[in-house]
Amino acid sequence: MTTALDWETFMDGIVADIDGLAREIPDTARGFAAMGKAAKTPGALDEKTKEIMALGIAIATRCDSCIGFHIRALIRLGITRAELCEALAMAVYMGGGPSYAYSAKALRAFDVFGAAARDP
Repeated sequence: MTTALDWETFMDGIVADIDGLAREIPDTARGFAAMGKAAKTPGALDEKTKEIMALGIAIATRCDSCIGFHIRALIRLGITRAELCEALAMAVYMGGGPSYAYSAKALRAFDVFGAAARDP
């Protein structure tokens, strides 16, 4: 029997791990951050659309930490549960069974991080 991922604890650990790696490879970390900033800058597509695309890729590549980062960003950008579920349906359609399971993880992350964002 598997247990549900504790998203808050998991993401705290991932952030700590990434921070540690960034101290070891600062030039690469700065380059990655610059690339992310450039990719997310609104242009023909707004940042929310780009984050929805990133979430779909995170689901398809089965990256739990990526799901957490992009769900957090989408909550910050005001995604609704209905919008998220439509995006997850597309991810399932494109990725089949594995994407179905990882879409469920993304929805759970939304519930966890969304509740934290609503609590004072």
